[in-house]
Amino acid sequence: MIGYVEAPMAWGLTRGMARVLGVNLTDAVVDGWMGRGELAALVERCQRCERSAQCTGWLGRVSKAEALPDYCANKAALEALRPA
Repeated sequence: MIGYVEAPMAWGLTRGMARVLGVNLTDAVVDGWMGRGELAALVERCQRCERSAQCTGWLGRVSKAEALPDYCANKAALEALRPA
């Protein structure tokens, strides 16, 4: 299991944002769609972002989406992983 104990909130938000797009980040690494370093960079970018409260609220209201909010620091990277 991939996880980030040093940044649990950022890991949860990153994973949640991916999940609403239909992306499983653990599977993306295991299947070779992204490396562990790339995943770590996503989590770090999320951890540095100051909009976690907005993401938490958005994730609380949305279970499936075609796109992430514009304020998401990982929007482009996560949307690129969406299933076709």
